[in-house]
Amino acid sequence: MTHSAPPLPPGLDEAAHRCLVAGFAGTTTVPDTLKRLIDQGLGGVILFTRNVRDAQQVRRLTDALRALRPDLIVGIDNEGGGIGHLVAAGAPDVPGSYALGVADAPALTARCADALAGHLATLGITASYAPVADLQHHPRNPIVRTRSFGAAPALAARHLRAWITATERRGVASCAKHFPGHGGTETDSHHGIAVDPRSYDELRADLEPFRAAVDAGVPMLMSAHVVFPALDPERPATLSRRILGDLLRHELGFDGVLVSDALEMKAIADRYGEAAGARIALAAGADQVIVAVPDLEVTLACRDAVLGALRSGALAEERLWEAAGRVRRLAGRYAVPFGAVDGWDAGAGLEAARRAVRGGAVPAGVRGAHVVDLYPPPHPALNWGGEDLLTEVRGVDPAATGTAVTGEPADPAAVVAGILGASGDAPLVVATCDAGLHPWQERLRAALLARRPDAVRVDTGLPEGGALCSYGRGRVNLRAVAEVLAGC
Repeated sequence: MTHSAPPLPPGLDEAAHRCLVAGFAGTTTVPDTLKRLIDQGLGGVILFTRNVRDAQQVRRLTDALRALRPDLIVGIDNEGGGIGHLVAAGAPDVPGSYALGVADAPALTARCADALAGHLATLGITASYAPVADLQHHPRNPIVRTRSFGAAPALAARHLRAWITATERRGVASCAKHFPGHGGTETDSHHGIAVDPRSYDELRADLEPFRAAVDAGVPMLMSAHVVFPALDPERPATLSRRILGDLLRHELGFDGVLVSDALEMKAIADRYGEAAGARIALAAGADQVIVAVPDLEVTLACRDAVLGALRSGALAEERLWEAAGRVRRLAGRYAVPFGAVDGWDAGAGLEAARRAVRGGAVPAGVRGAHVVDLYPPPHPALNWGGEDLLTEVRGVDPAATGTAVTGEPADPAAVVAGILGASGDAPLVVATCDAGLHPWQERLRAALLARRPDAVRVDTGLPEGGALCSYGRGRVNLRAVAEVLAGC
C-alpha cells in the first residue's frame, strides 16, 4: 500500500518559495522554470554579470521579472572597488571599502554608497548584498581583505552606518555581511571549509560592526559559511541555531531578513549538499537562502528539500511562517523601485580613492615609466574585472609603457628578461597585489629589483612595503595611484 505525501496547510508552499533566492542565465528572457518558481511565490532573484549587457537591457529584464510578480525582490552583489557585476551597465566607479576606511570620511563613504544605490534604482534593482562588515585582521585571509572597511571595529562601524543610511535613502535594501565575520580565516569559503579558531572573547570585536549595522536599521544580514568552534563546534554559522538564533536574534536583536551566502559554495555544498544546506539553514534561523548558480535544477532541489522537511516535521511550520513573514515585510518596502531617481555624485569615488593613497615620496622622473603590473586572476564569484594599472597610467601619461602579468608565468626568467629589455633606461614601476598570498609575485618582484633597485614599488592590495599603496584594484584606486606616479 502506498501513501501520498500529506498536503501542506494553505499558503505554506508559497511561504517556502518566499525563502528562496535564485540565480539564472539570460539577459532578455526569463526561463520557463524560473517563471513557474516566481508564480509559486519565489522570494527573490540575484543577478550576475551573465545577466548584464547594458543599462537599458537590465531595466527591461527587471521590469519583465516584476511583471511576473510585483513583489519579487531583485538583488545583486554591489560592493564597489571592482566587486560588482554592472560595469557594462555603467556602474559608478568607487573604491573598495578598505580605501574608504583609510580616507575615513564617513560623509564621503555615504556619497559613494549613494552613487551605487542610485544607479541600482535606475536599473530596477532594489536589494544590494553589500556592505561587507567583516574586519580584516588576519594577514593571510584570502577573501575579505580590501572588501573590508578595516581592522578596527569603531572605524568599520561608522562607515557601515554611513553606507546603510545612504543606501536606505535611495529605497534600496542593504545587506551587511558575512555574520559573524569572515576576516579571521585562512580559507575562502567559496573553496572549502573555513574555520575561525579564536576564543569567544577574541570574536567579540568582530561582532561590533554587525551590532552597529543592526542599530543603523540594516534590513538584511548575510551569514558566513564559517565554523566558529567557540560559538558552535559542529556547524558553520549559516547552519547554526546557536549563532543565528541565540547570538544574532537574541543578543544583537536583529529582526530583519537573514539571508545565507550562496549554498553552492564548497563550504556548504561539499559537506552537506545544497539541498540539505537549504533545509538546515532555514531550520537554524535563516529567512532566505541563495542559490546563485544559473542551474535552476539546483534551486528546485533545494525547494523540494524544504517542502519535504515541512511534510516530515523536520522543519517546523512556525519557522517557515516566521521567515516568510520577514521576507514579505522586506518586499513590501523594497521590491518596487522608488519613482524618479535623481543624479548622484559621479566624482565621489575618485575623490575617495585619491584621499586613500598612502606611501612615501615618489622619485622625480617617473613619467614615461615602464609599468609592471602583477596581480592574480579575477575571483570568478566576485567578478573583479581585472582592471590594470598600465591603462590608468597611460590615461595621464601617454608615454608610459608596460607589462601586465595576471598569473604565475610558466617561464619567470623569460618574463623578467622581457620586462628588462622592454623598459630599457625608462623608470620602472613594479606593482603587486597581495604578493604575500601569491609567492610568484614576490619572486618576480625580487628578480626585477635585483636588476633594477631604483624601481618604484606599488601595492594595489593591502600594504606590503611599497612606496605607494592604493588599498584596492578598483578603477579609481588605480587611477589615483597613476596620478601620483605621473606627478599630476
